[in-house]
Amino acid sequence: MYADAVQKVIDELGRLPGIGPKSAQRLAFHILKSPTEDATRLAEAISEMKERIRFCERCFNISEEPLCLICSDARREAGMLCVVEEPRDIVALERTGGFRGRYHVLGGAISPIDGIGPDQLRVAELLGRMDEESVTEVILATNPNIEGEATAMYLARLIGPLGVEVTRIASGLPVGGDLEYADELTLGRALEGRRHLAGGPDEGNGHR
Repeated sequence: MYADAVQKVIDELGRLPGIGPKSAQRLAFHILKSPTEDATRLAEAISEMKERIRFCERCFNISEEPLCLICSDARREAGMLCVVEEPRDIVALERTGGFRGRYHVLGGAISPIDGIGPDQLRVAELLGRMDEESVTEVILATNPNIEGEATAMYLARLIGPLGVEVTRIASGLPVGGDLEYADELTLGRALEGRRHLAGGPDEGNGHR
């Protein structure tokens, strides 16, 4: 329908999550009508991001260095580890200002329907950090949906027997929601009200 060069941009934009055909068309024509320098700046920014950004060697957060800013910060509490699904969840939690430990990014959640099992996530790397970093508490901050809850329970069964305290962020977050879209107050309350999961010390008691 459109010239090949335009259709190619529409097709590529349409592959992005949350972008349907209509949105892809609007974005493509917005870029087409923009000054050349604006389009060039966008293309260069994307190219630079792909060239410079890597995953942190310790927690798998996005970083420009071998270790991300959080892992390389000696002021963070090394014994407290917060497990999240994606790097963007770290940004959401950091906005609360209520957590001073470190993170571990799984790279997703267990979802059999999508063919994602524990082997596709960074579970082995998480377990390896327990002794290496003398972890005393693991906060499971996976999303409060079916996949996130299943992942949290699976991890709790693995980590609990290691003698590490395992807690889950509280239900201040709506079930079915994503951390990325939660406000700072809700996330802060969820962190403060995290609860113990089966398998860890003080099983059955609330977090103190």
